[in-house]
Amino acid sequence: MSPGQTTKLVGVVEQLDHSEDAEVKLSDKALNAAAKGQATSGYETLTPWETVKTFKVASLLCFIVAFSAATDGYQIGINASIIANKGFVARFATEIDKKGSRYLASPILSGWSSIMSIGQIIGMISLSFVSSRYGRKVAMYTYWLLLVGSVIAESLARTWQVWLVAKLLAGMGVGGVQSTVPTYISEVAPIRIRGALLMCYSFWWTVGSFFAQVALRMLAKHNPKDYLVPIYTQWGQLGVMFLIYIFLPESPAWCVTRGKIELAKKNLLSLNRSVKSYNMEQQIEVLVLAAEHEHAVAVEQRREHWYAIFQGTDGLRTVVSLWTNLTQQFIGLTLFGTFGTYFFQQAGLSDPFTIKTITSSIQIGTVLTVVLLVDRVGRRFLACGGTTLSWLSCIAIGIIGVLPQVRSSVYIFIFFACLWNVGLATNGATGWGYIGEISSQRLRPYTAGFGAASTCVVGVVMNVLVPYMVNANKWNWGLKTGWFYAGVGFPFTLGMWFLIPDTTSRSAAELDELFERKIKPWRFHKTETATQQLVNFQKVDGH
Repeated sequence: MSPGQTTKLVGVVEQLDHSEDAEVKLSDKALNAAAKGQATSGYETLTPWETVKTFKVASLLCFIVAFSAATDGYQIGINASIIANKGFVARFATEIDKKGSRYLASPILSGWSSIMSIGQIIGMISLSFVSSRYGRKVAMYTYWLLLVGSVIAESLARTWQVWLVAKLLAGMGVGGVQSTVPTYISEVAPIRIRGALLMCYSFWWTVGSFFAQVALRMLAKHNPKDYLVPIYTQWGQLGVMFLIYIFLPESPAWCVTRGKIELAKKNLLSLNRSVKSYNMEQQIEVLVLAAEHEHAVAVEQRREHWYAIFQGTDGLRTVVSLWTNLTQQFIGLTLFGTFGTYFFQQAGLSDPFTIKTITSSIQIGTVLTVVLLVDRVGRRFLACGGTTLSWLSCIAIGIIGVLPQVRSSVYIFIFFACLWNVGLATNGATGWGYIGEISSQRLRPYTAGFGAASTCVVGVVMNVLVPYMVNANKWNWGLKTGWFYAGVGFPFTLGMWFLIPDTTSRSAAELDELFERKIKPWRFHKTETATQQLVNFQKVDGH
């Protein structure tokens, strides 16, 4: 053998050794990932736009199922503004002020808003059990029926007691929407754009809230004593929701968790029928590995029941999932949201409906920006930054309230009210995302239900207090109410920076690993998971 042939032979042997070594390393990393319930789907390196183009059907379905939030936003918007409608006041008022004008008694206002929060708590918690046992679609049909009942009651109400029943049913229906839809989107959305699709819930919510203000604004200008038209328009929303739910596939992740593998395959194919060369068996393996790992950990820790959401790592995940939305209640959600128009009216603004419409428009623009940025900038920065902005706005409004009132005071107040809405829209968009995606797959409906309900528990208290704070015939705090929220909101705003992680582009199994390893929230985005190690090795080695 010539020297040249010998050199070539040595090179071939070295290449084979390198190839075998690379295969061994790849196999080791794949096994390490599998031991943590993880496997690659083959789509980890797609850009957000490439992901949208690849998963057209799944992306579209997530976007349209989020339309349910428009009904949620419309209900909350109606609740916040209809109490300032002259016709509504004339129909339901029970008190007369010193000038002889009829007005809504604070206990009745508190009762309406509180009963809706109580309804939300009931809906969120009860439907989490329905969702877990019978599936996400059955839960959707259940809260849809509750919303139908609420609109019937609203349409027929002529006394404040009947309106109270309507608000209870509306709360139960809205609570079901708030706990079920983010859960569904989190399970169905392509991972690379899950954040943007979860934020679509808030987009539709703000759209619904905006049109509630527009409807009441138009009535205030052209027919100020008609309050029923905005109520009747809800039938159109409910009709669209029903059509969406008929054609919606069940969540494959739920099917796998319940052991319905064949049904999971059927729904995966339905969701991803537009994906070329879709390897359904590989995608089922990803879901099964994650479900089996979570079950094994639960058995090992003896935390197999639903109340594991209060224990250990799962307990921490519950706190993280609810913290962002809970913080809303302590930075003025009830003041600016539930009683927004009423607050502006009591603060002395001549056209409160217009101001509320403007702030709702700002929320829509903010949420659209968040949808575009969330999978690039990350959830943590947006959630913490938005919350801090709203808290600072409460301080500014409180300062305006204690300073001598001049002509420019109103304009400065409106400016900071707008800033508050920018912050809260950002907080809310990311908050509902955390409700849906932070939990383990096994406990997701329970964590989402309890996490969302905890916000409403505080909402009940705030709904009792705020009418007294802003009512000129009661405590008459006016703009000084900002100081109350600055005080109670401080520890929760600070807690955001220490509790909230960045979950961008992380699969459910990767989040399991990060929480199991007790990674600090501010290090989530810098920490390499088993899936990332496998993907990075495949990139370098050319697999």
